[in-house]
Amino acid sequence: MSAYILILDDDADVATAAQLLLRRRYGQVATLCDPAGLPALLARGVPDVVLLDLNFTPGRINGAEGLALLDVLRAQARPPAVIAMTAYADVPLAVEALKRGAGDFITKPWDNARLIAAVDQALARREAVRGGAAGSPELMGESRAMRELKALIASVAPTEANVMVLGENGVGKELVARAIHAASRRAAGTLLAVDMGALPESTFESELFGHRKGSFTDAKADRAGRFQAARGGSLFLDEIGNMPLAAQAKLLTALERREVTPIGADKPESIDVRIISATNLEEARLFDPLVFRADLLFRLNTIVIRVPPLRERREDVPLLLQHYLRMYETQYERPARNVSAAAWDALLRHDWPGNVRALRHACERAAILGQGVEYAISDFGLVTANAALLAAASAGATGAAAHGAAGMPAPGP
Repeated sequence: MSAYILILDDDADVATAAQLLLRRRYGQVATLCDPAGLPALLARGVPDVVLLDLNFTPGRINGAEGLALLDVLRAQARPPAVIAMTAYADVPLAVEALKRGAGDFITKPWDNARLIAAVDQALARREAVRGGAAGSPELMGESRAMRELKALIASVAPTEANVMVLGENGVGKELVARAIHAASRRAAGTLLAVDMGALPESTFESELFGHRKGSFTDAKADRAGRFQAARGGSLFLDEIGNMPLAAQAKLLTALERREVTPIGADKPESIDVRIISATNLEEARLFDPLVFRADLLFRLNTIVIRVPPLRERREDVPLLLQHYLRMYETQYERPARNVSAAAWDALLRHDWPGNVRALRHACERAAILGQGVEYAISDFGLVTANAALLAAASAGATGAAAHGAAGMPAPGP
């Protein structure tokens, strides 16, 4: 995976340890121990993700230095995704960092799998914002299906009802969740996204409910869970359908009691979050008791929002194509081009199995590779239905010819 990661930490040993871990997975991983060097580094290029320590001066634990740096990072024209890091599991400080733009937080010492997952999720969120909402934070489209979707969001958002968002990969389920949060009474709080499918079952409770120092071998400090960190805001539980049944039972208990007990704690803590969940599972599978608990489903799906696939709102394709082509032409400093008539026809008839995400990637490819006066369908890298049929027909004809030639008797003398 190609990405530029910056580790900003005053402890050179900590920064190097993170660098060695992440360098195996990402393209470029830099470290910076002195915050004074940040402006010069940003002038050379803004990272995709920054792991930001919140305290730099020995003895300081209030996080003020890190929060000031967070403001600098968020002020960039294309700000990086920021993961706050601290050796002190201070819940108010973590919440403040999230409110000021950090996408996640990690306590030191970290679990390697958890750190990698956090960086992966940060990159995914940044890509979603860059592609799905750059220059237009709203869900794009004026089709009847999209107008109905936006109207439903406007009706649901001001309530405290839990919402389940259903839809195929790439339709924009997280954008729907962010739109609900932004229009809710909790908009001033944080929206914290958690990829439930990526959480190892062994660390599920620690990640969501937190833990106390010494509660297990690697628990070297108290750690706030996601429910505590999102207090006063919304918790977006993505890929909820991929949770094991045992983990579903633990989540159900937390939602029923409106409280969680950190691992190693003597008493529970109340929670104050709105739950927005999402899954790409077919709706019928959620009613299969071998896949999903019915009692948890009824806790989560007070309101169900179904995001339509792009093939069901083809009238939005021209708007989306124009938006993303112009965006990537500007980003890569490429000349503006029109789409040829043949390409338009093919693009409008394409089923877009990857939905808006696939369309966005196709536009990025075309902006980078297109060389003609107009964009041709080949610039978008799509295997259209017609192309697939022609390829199959060609292969069949070739095979038949070869078979016929093989079965022909040898010519006589």
